[in-house]
Amino acid sequence: MEWKITDGLTDYTEAVAFMEARVAAIAAGEADECVWLLEHPPLYTAGTSARSEDLTDPDRFPVYEAKRGGEYTYHGPGQRVAYVMLDLNKRGKDVREFVKKLENWVIAALAEFNVKGEIRQGRVGVWVQRDDKPLTVTGQPTEDKIAAIGLRLRKWISFHGISINVEPDLEHFSGIVPCGISDYGVTSLVDLGLPVTMADVDAALQKTFAGCFRMTDAQT
Repeated sequence: MEWKITDGLTDYTEAVAFMEARVAAIAAGEADECVWLLEHPPLYTAGTSARSEDLTDPDRFPVYEAKRGGEYTYHGPGQRVAYVMLDLNKRGKDVREFVKKLENWVIAALAEFNVKGEIRQGRVGVWVQRDDKPLTVTGQPTEDKIAAIGLRLRKWISFHGISINVEPDLEHFSGIVPCGISDYGVTSLVDLGLPVTMADVDAALQKTFAGCFRMTDAQT
């Protein structure tokens, strides 16, 4: 499998074109699987379930139809995007299980920084409990979203993937209702008080990948 890490900001349409070509090549047996780590310039993407009313500031940043699962999300500098082009023909054709592996991968990477990421029923993505913030009106601890997941499959090859907030401008999320969820906030590793760099996150993602995407019988 290839790890591809791109410095600077990658144009979204160029990234999609690369994924489209790579997925086709993997399906044809002409290329290895690939995980691509990158950053985008500020933009919003609309998944297949996106609702127009959740784009609250349509003129702020470019908006792209992503054709992945999910609703609106933000990408921008300071956010690590990991596009995963993996062959589920060899890894088991189970979409739910694959999404769970992506979630567990994010959680494992966050744990490298002693951050406890959690999954919440009915809320897409990975969340952290904010003990440093006041309780909600219902008396529950405040929770903020730190990572998003959006996936697409073609011929059982995955693309798109995950994004982890390292040090993005969190105010940029205000132009959308992230993933259609309006009752919670967003956070980042730096917002949590951790002086984490993009290289640190890349190392954590690479270190924890194999443990979350172990070889299966379908690969032997």
